[in-house]
Amino acid sequence: MTIKLGVVMDPIADINYKKDTTLAMLWAAQARDWHIYYMEQKDLYLQAGEARASMAPTTVFRDPEAWYEMKPAEDRPLADLDVILMRKDPPFDNEFLYTTHLLEYAERQGTLVVNRCQGLRDNNEKLFATQFPQCCPPLLVSRDMQRLRDFHGKHDDVIYKPLDGMGGSAIFRVKADDANLSVILETLTEHGSRTIMAQRYIPEIVDGDKRILVIDGEAVPYCLARVPLAGESRGNLAAGGSGRPQPLTDRDRFIVEQVAPFLREHGILFAGLDVIGDYLTEINVTSPTCIREIDAGYDTDIAGELMDCIAEKLAQKR
Repeated sequence: MTIKLGVVMDPIADINYKKDTTLAMLWAAQARDWHIYYMEQKDLYLQAGEARASMAPTTVFRDPEAWYEMKPAEDRPLADLDVILMRKDPPFDNEFLYTTHLLEYAERQGTLVVNRCQGLRDNNEKLFATQFPQCCPPLLVSRDMQRLRDFHGKHDDVIYKPLDGMGGSAIFRVKADDANLSVILETLTEHGSRTIMAQRYIPEIVDGDKRILVIDGEAVPYCLARVPLAGESRGNLAAGGSGRPQPLTDRDRFIVEQVAPFLREHGILFAGLDVIGDYLTEINVTSPTCIREIDAGYDTDIAGELMDCIAEKLAQKR
């Protein structure tokens, strides 16, 4: 039986061919002769209690000049699909939230959604990591500016960041005696009306912010260390960092072991853990990336492993 795979993503015409992780997943699905149906958020709708979508049968190619071809879209129930990859990039805004609710209609009818809709809603990527204090650096989540200032007074060198950012956006490093502390806190908290995170600065960022990929609770044995530009405190590739594939350390594996049962419990089939030095800083569940960079460094097939895992989950459901 051929598997019908749907994907909800940002416009495929605008992706970065050289490094897009979702494209790697579609290549892997097509290599298994699965049928691929492409959707954007605007294509999903609910009518008469049924979640449906205008979905385009799609073929993908390993061609940097023309990496996809679509047939005319078909209006079909989401539940007609065996599996749906929810690969819309953050921010996790109201539209993202509504999309998970629509996908959940299909989920209740037996379609496998990767990652599970409830798991996406319940696990903010920055707050999720705080459930594992044995793995995290000293941190504070608050919107109280005095409490946030006191945290800085205790640790001197602090990272402040919003809870809904991505790609290193709006992340501030505040060193001891930084005259900008007050304005940074006013800006990030919107004068105390918005909750943010404070995290003790981790000097090991100079060696890279490691992205560890986890499939159904099992770590890929290699990660991508995203090394900041000189003078930068952010390793994100979107912020100009460079990627260096490398094997996991014993501490990396320990962190994955702590997190893995929670990922399985929440239906997070594919996750990206961010680790700086010995510390877990984020757990990415919405649209984890870095498959292509790790594959290039170690000749792995991470997307293929994920598709095989999905196939096994579907076989178990039948």
